[in-house]
Amino acid sequence: MVMKASLQLKMGQHLTMTPQLQQAIRLLQLSTMDLQQEIQEALDSNPMLELSEDGSEAQEQERESNSQSKAEENGTDNESAGKSDNSSEAKTEQHESEREEWGDEIPNDLPVDTAWDDIYPTTGSASSAPDEDSPDFESRNSSEETLIEKLLWQLNLVPFSERDKYIAVAIIDSINTDGYLSCSLEEIYEGLYDENDEDPVEMDEVEAVLKTIQHFEPSGVGARDLQECLLIQLQQLPPDTPWLPQARLVVSHYLNLLGSRDYAQLMRRSRLKEDDLRSVLHLIQSLTPKPGESMVSGDTEYVVPDVVVKKLNGRWKVELNPEIAPKIRVNDGYASLIKRADSSADNTFMKDQLQEAKWFIKSLQSRNETLLKVASKIVAHQQGFLDYGEEAMKPLILHDIAQAVEMHESTISRVTTQKYMHTPRGIFELKYFFSSHVSTTSGGECSSTAIRAIIKKLVAAENPKKPLSDSKIADLLKDQGINVARRTIAKYREAMTIPPSNERKRLV
Repeated sequence: MVMKASLQLKMGQHLTMTPQLQQAIRLLQLSTMDLQQEIQEALDSNPMLELSEDGSEAQEQERESNSQSKAEENGTDNESAGKSDNSSEAKTEQHESEREEWGDEIPNDLPVDTAWDDIYPTTGSASSAPDEDSPDFESRNSSEETLIEKLLWQLNLVPFSERDKYIAVAIIDSINTDGYLSCSLEEIYEGLYDENDEDPVEMDEVEAVLKTIQHFEPSGVGARDLQECLLIQLQQLPPDTPWLPQARLVVSHYLNLLGSRDYAQLMRRSRLKEDDLRSVLHLIQSLTPKPGESMVSGDTEYVVPDVVVKKLNGRWKVELNPEIAPKIRVNDGYASLIKRADSSADNTFMKDQLQEAKWFIKSLQSRNETLLKVASKIVAHQQGFLDYGEEAMKPLILHDIAQAVEMHESTISRVTTQKYMHTPRGIFELKYFFSSHVSTTSGGECSSTAIRAIIKKLVAAENPKKPLSDSKIADLLKDQGINVARRTIAKYREAMTIPPSNERKRLV
């Protein structure tokens, strides 16, 4: 059998992305803080880009028109004014010819599936990589003292011997971020004990050092369980604190009843009346169950709204936040230096930078237009929320907005991620306005956000002695025409960090 070589033509369709589209998509999914950093890096690396002050061109034109009208009113210097006009027209014509000269040479689009480096080499461009020797002021200034560092600092203030200090460091290293010992005292002792030592560490020494550490700040640190943590804090209160003995009694013997909120059994065993028990519980609730939380702090996250919503003349208006990104433009001075028929390295570099600058500005404009368009459709759909609050939130999914703006759902997802809207009711991420729906008895729909708001409202108004169960909340929603299963109520309640009814029970 002989194989013959042949050529065949096939027609097909496949999706390709131009470098411009790739850049536009990347800018579209950036948050405001990341976008500002991206713009600053572009300004630092591309000489063709420069900052454009708001209204600078309009003010310059206004000054020229005012000076010209003033010269005509005074009737003087007409000849010089005419010369000035002629010179400005000549400069304008020269500037337009220069634009045409470098504008015709540079294409508007690159071929698909082409990388920027394949067409325009990046050699010679300014590097935006940070200098390794430059100080990192942000990380240096944002560092905060940890719990372990605070305990070690207090350790240096105690007149410990070297032996006791060695034990104390081992104990402090075993304290977790909540302020509790992460291992038993026996395990710490086993790690310190060495049978080859002439004078090995004894268990009594470890316990004594732990008692000293438990007097460090924050109060309650170094405890082995919740009961010991609360007792340490009660012990450090002034002796004349009201209800202090009763609080020690409850924590020492009836903490399990307090945890299960069995107040009837608690009053019977502790022989406390209801009013007295209420005062005791108020004192216990003022304590800190996790003393280490006061020292835990993450990096500060700043939220800058991308769009601002205001109500003007009875209508909601959506505007882009002018502070989210500096306005940039092409530097006409550098752009005019590009020569048409010059193929030198410098001229080629300038052409490359000019094309990159044009694409970058166009991608920014596309991002702002898309963001404003999507935000306007969201506001138009959720006017009830802006007027009346969460209970008036309507069901909304990405597909609804995608159809309204004639874009793909993936684009809407990128636009609404890490983008924020400033409204009279607060600052919300755009994804907050999207929610699933639940059918109503009247044949309509109710959003899950509205249901959560109703559940929160019902829980806030419930009787603390007899809190509403999930089944009871489902029945109350059914009376309002909203069909929600009990397990759905539990899911929404847990999402809002609302404890179950047995844990919401209060003694009032």
